[in-house]
Amino acid sequence: MSGEWKSSPPSVNGDDKSWKLLEKALLASVAEQRRSRRWGIFFKLLTFVYLFGALALFMPLLDLKGSSSADGHTALIEIRGMIADREEASADNVIGSLRAAFEDAGTRGVILRINSPGGSPVQSGYIYDEIRRLRAEHPDIPLYAVITDLGASGAYYIASAADQIYADKASLVGSIGVTAASFGFVEAMEKLGVERRVYTAGEHKAFLDPFQPQKDEETRFWQGVLDTTHRQFIDSVKAGRGERLKADEHPELFSGLVWSGEQALELGLVDGLGSSSFVAREVVGEKNLVDFTVRDTAFDRFARRLGSSVADRIALWMGVQGAVLR
Repeated sequence: MSGEWKSSPPSVNGDDKSWKLLEKALLASVAEQRRSRRWGIFFKLLTFVYLFGALALFMPLLDLKGSSSADGHTALIEIRGMIADREEASADNVIGSLRAAFEDAGTRGVILRINSPGGSPVQSGYIYDEIRRLRAEHPDIPLYAVITDLGASGAYYIASAADQIYADKASLVGSIGVTAASFGFVEAMEKLGVERRVYTAGEHKAFLDPFQPQKDEETRFWQGVLDTTHRQFIDSVKAGRGERLKADEHPELFSGLVWSGEQALELGLVDGLGSSSFVAREVVGEKNLVDFTVRDTAFDRFARRLGSSVADRIALWMGVQGAVLR
């Protein structure tokens, strides 16, 4: 009995140390697993972004529709939607398509298939000038414009550079004019008790501000800018259409009105009624259509939307406001 009482009891402190060491080891193992998992996810995402970027970069090269071909064909280029910088129908995209089409050994003729309400006079002017240059450089390759649903304003500006213009009998053609629209909020601000504060260096720097009263002098100035742009538009259309345009008999041609394709034929705005297939088959003589349209990739569209969203947020944060020409 006395021997049993003399035996040493289990060390509590020793067990605690053992458990703490085991706990530390387990926690370290869990932390290491978490680190490994995070790095694994990071590298997987990095690989995915790399592959997605490479796919987006080389996707246009996989599109063989617009590749060079020794076989005779009619080159087709789409002008669709708003004509503006960084849009599908931007001058960069359309001009790139035009150059590729004219430089292709198999091209017998080029068709611009247009379905657009117009847009920037600058972008339209770039395309117009390039068409004239390419036609002079390649006199044996004709270029035809085919208007489908709509060929108005800047879209007709571009079409007028073509050798001939075709449309459907129900197409909407014309709108040879210039517009710039905004709103006036002066009275609304007075009723709400809101005070507008604008700081500028330059007497007329804020003359398009919709929150300030208009001044007669500035209104006349802005009208002069629009009139000058309109005159440039008219001169280009007259240069492209020549005597086919019955402007002397119908001065309202340059008033901004639009007409149906059937009416436009009588006014000299178009040369005939027909589709792209009709023009390729009956006018060019090569029914085989090859699409040379430069199109944005899905990655380009995503990047543009992301960039626009970020820019909008920054502009909103900085309180930046501007006027847009339409």
